[in-house]
Amino acid sequence: MEPLTIGFLGIVAILVLLAARVPIAFALGSVSLVGIMIVRNERAAFAMIGGLPHEFASSWELSAIPMFLLMGAVAYKTGLTSSLYAAARVWLNNLPGGLAVATNFTAAGFAAASGSSIATSAAVGRLAIPEMLRYGYDRSLATGTVAASGTLGALIPPSIAFVVYGFFTEQSVGRLLIAGLIPGLITAGAYTIMIVGRCTIWPSLAPKVAITVTWSDRWRALRDVWPLPLLVLGVIGSIYAGVATPTEAGALGALFAILIGLVQGRCSFEVLKGAVMDALRTTSSLFFLAIGAVLLTRFLALAGVPTYIANLVSDMQLNELQLVIALAIIYLILGMFLDPLGVMLLTLPVFLPAFDALDVNLIWIGVIVVKMIEIGLLTPPVGLNVYIVKNVVGDAVPLATIFKGVGWFLVCEFFIMWALIWYPQISLWLPGLMMG
Repeated sequence: MEPLTIGFLGIVAILVLLAARVPIAFALGSVSLVGIMIVRNERAAFAMIGGLPHEFASSWELSAIPMFLLMGAVAYKTGLTSSLYAAARVWLNNLPGGLAVATNFTAAGFAAASGSSIATSAAVGRLAIPEMLRYGYDRSLATGTVAASGTLGALIPPSIAFVVYGFFTEQSVGRLLIAGLIPGLITAGAYTIMIVGRCTIWPSLAPKVAITVTWSDRWRALRDVWPLPLLVLGVIGSIYAGVATPTEAGALGALFAILIGLVQGRCSFEVLKGAVMDALRTTSSLFFLAIGAVLLTRFLALAGVPTYIANLVSDMQLNELQLVIALAIIYLILGMFLDPLGVMLLTLPVFLPAFDALDVNLIWIGVIVVKMIEIGLLTPPVGLNVYIVKNVVGDAVPLATIFKGVGWFLVCEFFIMWALIWYPQISLWLPGLMMG
């Protein structure tokens, strides 16, 4: 059998295993290992699997992941998230749908400290959903807001997805993180406009919260939350100015989050231990997934799949825009059924040769890819963020109601994606100004 045929059969085998709910890391790794054995030999396969754990453990780029995760875990466990929600609530209460808008901006703020969409949805959901339901907010609006705004963790720096993408595409992780800033803020702004618009047209969705808030209350609320924006600005600013690598910035962010918790009297040994264990568990699962993806990349390279795809794109004479639209459609379909990060790691080895053949800017493509996996967190039937929110609310809100709520946010995503594809400078302007 020809190596190219074996390569494509391997892709089919992975999709079959994923459809059978086999864990993504195992599906990628096992099929790739067997494929390398067939294309080359057992010795080559086991040599690769033997060296990969050390390759990942010694990777400077990937060491940013546990640092960002630790920073977010400390911020959550020391109560910075709840302080952020309290401040957003008193400042935004007078807007139509004020609690939902406050939830949206709280998620954006926490996303900038955690880099994880799942962590953002879980943390903000525990705070905001009971509060919105207590004041009579529509259940689909309350839960849909948390599920959708939680996806900002994939886009607003620091983003774990951008770190992984940068490692696999050999692009600057710092530039990728900065590239996600404006699209992330645009997304948060679009969500806010949609929430305020809906609640203005249909006031019953979000009854007015009858509380009196003075200016002294507003300034007092900022007293407990000011360290978090300062922490985030320090991390993003150091990367943007070129004075620190993403790993160094993440380490400093984690250290300062711990120091802030100690100064505020919220960071005990047990709290710190819990934050470290959370970061370790998430890092371990991500690394197993990434090791499987690296094996897939090497298997496909040995089988000649990347060369075949590059030649195919060249023969079809697809332009840059057509290829990007095809990528978005495939991500939308796969995102309905597979874990978002798994979708990215499964497809990158297949699509990268095509983009290389057209000399497409991979920083811009990185924003498109991360934005599409963000949308995959919301689309049925396997919208992961929707299930995270369902886990938070239990039986109080049906799953169908949550999916109904995120539908409005998916409409916003359509227009945001259109802008990002047609105007690449939205993503590329800030990275182009970076120093270092």
